[in-house]
Amino acid sequence: MSRQVTVIGDGQFGLVLASLAASRGHSVRLWGAFPADLAALAATRRSPRLPEFELDPAVVVEPDAGRALAGADLCISAVPTQHLASVWTRLAKDLPASAVIVSVSKGLERGSLRRPSQILKEAVPGHEVVTMSGPSIAAEMARRLPLVMVVAGSPHATAPVQEALSCSWLRLYTLRDHVGVELAGAAKNVIALAAGMLDGMRAGMNAKSALLARGLAEIVRFGSAHGAEAETFFGVAGVGDLATTCFSPDGRNRSCGEALGRGQTLADHLAHTRSVVEGVDTCDAIVRDARARGIELPIMEAVHGVLFGGIAPAQALQSLMSRDVGVERVR
Repeated sequence: MSRQVTVIGDGQFGLVLASLAASRGHSVRLWGAFPADLAALAATRRSPRLPEFELDPAVVVEPDAGRALAGADLCISAVPTQHLASVWTRLAKDLPASAVIVSVSKGLERGSLRRPSQILKEAVPGHEVVTMSGPSIAAEMARRLPLVMVVAGSPHATAPVQEALSCSWLRLYTLRDHVGVELAGAAKNVIALAAGMLDGMRAGMNAKSALLARGLAEIVRFGSAHGAEAETFFGVAGVGDLATTCFSPDGRNRSCGEALGRGQTLADHLAHTRSVVEGVDTCDAIVRDARARGIELPIMEAVHGVLFGGIAPAQALQSLMSRDVGVERVR
C-alpha cells in the first residue's frame, strides 16, 4: 500500500529514511530547517552530513513546510531532541489530523527531561506518536546493510509503520514499552561517550566490555525507576543499540568521547563537528534527575564530571576503579 510520507529533518537519519520510504514505493517529501542546505540537497542530491550517500531521485526536497506536510499519512520526525519543541510548534498547524508521527530522535530534553514522544504530543496534540529505534548507524543504512529495529507505541499505530518501512534489509519489530525504548535510546549515548573516552585513552577492550555491562545495569536501573520494563533493555532497542553505539567508529557520541579521551576539550570538539552529539545534553538531564530520585549511576556521574565539571577522563576512570568492591547487580 503506497502512502504519503513526509520526513522532517535532513540529517543523516532523515536522508536514509526518506530514500528507504521512496524505495518502498511511497510518495516522499523531505523538509529541513535550513533553506540553503535544502537548496544544495535538491541540486546535488548529496549532503555533507553523509557525503557518500545519494538521495533517491524520487524524494521531493520541499522547502515549504506546509507543502511538505500536505496529505501526509506518516510523518517521520528526524529532528534533534533539543530542537523538537521549537520545530514542531512551528509545524503543528500544517500536519494533517490523521497523520501518524514516527519519532526517530534519541535523547532527553535538557531542561525538562521530556522524552521525544512527550515533546511531540505536547507540540502536536491529538496525533499518534510512535518511536522507531535500535542499532542504526546511518552510514551502514546508506549501504543497505542488514539491520533490525523496533517501533514502539500503540498497536494500531505501530502496525502501519512496520508494514510501510520493513524491507529486505530492515526488519522491524513492534513493542508496547514506549518509555523503555526511548530511555534506552537516550541513555546509551551517555555510555557511548564513556566508551569513546576509554578508546581515546587506549584503555583496552577488557575495560570497554566491562563498561558496556555496567553501563547497561545503570540504564536498567534508571529506566525501571521511570516505569519502563526491564526486558526492553535486553532487546534490540537496549543492549543492541548500546553495543553498536559504543563500538562503531561512525558513532558520533563514541567519537566525541574518544576526542575527549585524547585531550580535546568538549567545546573544541563540538565546534568542529556537523553532527549533534545528543549524549551531552542527555547526560546532564539524566544525572540531574537521578540525583533528585536517589538513583545510583556512577558511570554517568563520571561522564557528567568530565563534560561539565572539568574532570579529566583519566581522573574519572581512576575514580570509578577506586570504588568499593561488592556484589554485582543489574538493578
